[in-house]
Amino acid sequence: MIIWINGAFGAGKTTLAEELHRRLPEAVMYNPEDVGLMLWKWMRPAGDFQHLPSWRELVVATALSLRRHHSETLIVPMSLIRDAYRAEILGGLADAGEEVLHVFLEADADVLRERLNARVTHPDKEWDQAAREFGMTGVDEMVAAAARQPVGTLMLRSDKLTPAELADEVLARSQG
Repeated sequence: MIIWINGAFGAGKTTLAEELHRRLPEAVMYNPEDVGLMLWKWMRPAGDFQHLPSWRELVVATALSLRRHHSETLIVPMSLIRDAYRAEILGGLADAGEEVLHVFLEADADVLRERLNARVTHPDKEWDQAAREFGMTGVDEMVAAAARQPVGTLMLRSDKLTPAELADEVLARSQG
C-alpha cells in the first residue's frame, strides 16, 4: 500500500509520517520533494517544481519502483494543492495497480500560520524565511482544498488529534 499524506504546509504531514514509520519500520518513507531537488540540480530552479511535468512523472515512477522493489508499504508526506496534479499522481499510481490510501490533514488557517511561524528547518535564516513565506502563500488555498478532496480520502483534523491518534486512524483504515 502507498499511504499518501496530503495537507497544507504545517498540517503535520512529516510528523504523522514519522509516527507511522515508527510503527511500520519496514515501510519506506519517500519524500517527493527530493525528486524536485534532483531536477533542480539539472535545471534552473524556477518556482514550484510541482509545475514540472517531469516532476509529476518521476514522482509516480519512483514510488512504483520503491514499492515494487523495496517495501510493501510506502509512506509519502507531500502536499498536492492543485487538483489536477493530485489526480495525475494518485491516478497514475492507481492505474499501475497500486493500492493508495490518500490522507488529507485538515487544520484551521490560524493554527497552520502559527505552526509555520514557529518552524525552524535550517540554520540559514534567509532559507527559513523563504520556506515560511512559501508555506504561508498556500495556507488559504490548502484550507479551501479540503472541500475538494476525492471520495475515499481519509480526512483527519491534525489540529484536534495527536500524532498518535492520527496514526491510529490511518492504520485502522489501511488494515480495514
